[in-house]
Amino acid sequence: MLDRREFLRKSIVATAGLTLSPYELFAYRLPVDRKIKFYNIHTGEHLRATYWAKDHFVTSELDKINHFLRDYRTGDVQKMDVKLLDLLYAIQLIRDTNKPFKVISGYRSPKTNAMLRRNTEGVAKNSFHLKARAIDINLPGTELKDLRKLAHFLRRGGVGYYPRSGFMHIDTGPIRYWSHG
Repeated sequence: MLDRREFLRKSIVATAGLTLSPYELFAYRLPVDRKIKFYNIHTGEHLRATYWAKDHFVTSELDKINHFLRDYRTGDVQKMDVKLLDLLYAIQLIRDTNKPFKVISGYRSPKTNAMLRRNTEGVAKNSFHLKARAIDINLPGTELKDLRKLAHFLRRGGVGYYPRSGFMHIDTGPIRYWSHG
């Protein structure tokens, strides 16, 4: 007998050829606990949070996630878009992994984004990081190109592919794709 997590994972994979997008399955808010694991490469912090339990968001866990995904340079914290968390959860579920996402960048303050634009190629002036709607990640045990394919398949926003830097950008903005090196 399938447990809820396995049922949901198989349902997502099975919808590849249907009109219902894989992400839309999450809109139904199935009564499954949604857990997510992170490791921040800059701070060395780890986080495991159950941000959705039974039928509602868990505010205290969302607060922990928001703090974890803060701008580590300035300490500024913003409320992360829960659709971004659901997208990460979908990736984790489909990959069937318990490994934490390695976070390169979550929320970015305007000060940090301006500094990165001056010093780093490819940083957008109006980045979705500024809106707490983007994250730069990799996932141990998953090839970056496979992570990109999965994000394309889910069709939930922007997907930037940075293979030389070893990460992928995902956001909850308009659907668009780009590659940088």
